[in-house]
Amino acid sequence: MGPASTRRELTVAVLACAAAGGLALTSSSSPWAEVTITRQPPLPSTVEALTGGQAAPLVGACGLLLLAAALAVLAVRGAGRVVVGLLVAVAGGVLAWSGLRGLTGRLGVDLADVTSSVGLGDAQVRTDAAVTWPLLALLAGVLGVLAGALVVLRGRRWPGMSRRYERAPVPAGPAPAPAPARRARPETPEDRHQAAWKALDRGDDPTV
Repeated sequence: MGPASTRRELTVAVLACAAAGGLALTSSSSPWAEVTITRQPPLPSTVEALTGGQAAPLVGACGLLLLAAALAVLAVRGAGRVVVGLLVAVAGGVLAWSGLRGLTGRLGVDLADVTSSVGLGDAQVRTDAAVTWPLLALLAGVLGVLAGALVVLRGRRWPGMSRRYERAPVPAGPAPAPAPARRARPETPEDRHQAAWKALDRGDDPTV
């Protein structure tokens, strides 16, 4: 498989992780269920929305993990990339499980998440699960599992981010030519006179 194919696979994996993370965060901040609390008269009934972050707190955490993994897939190589792929697959599985629970209406509703009203001892609570946002979490989970499997199975062959910034070796060129030797200037009487004085200063006999 050529370099173009490996880079294409790397791009697909990074985009899949980022897309799954974005879908998970969107789902986490959206209403997953409508909770209707019917209390004893004269207390009125209340209807409040239960967001994905309240019904399934792991959805938001998995979304953040997948966004971070999109960068990690680029930054690491070899065995480290395989570990990242495994984490992506696990996060995708958790997202899919959470979305499936939301679609089937098996959400763990905590009244403290949706209301602070009093008089709930004899209240009746009905939860009407939404479809769109849990389904979005389920799709994000499936996408995360596929992205993680791709990273685990093919990630060792992909280039890393650092390779793109490595400096190319400077080609060895011919050695620079030595500088031409400076031609000696002919000795003048002034030069001989100064040499004689320097010899006297050193204690030498200039006449020798």
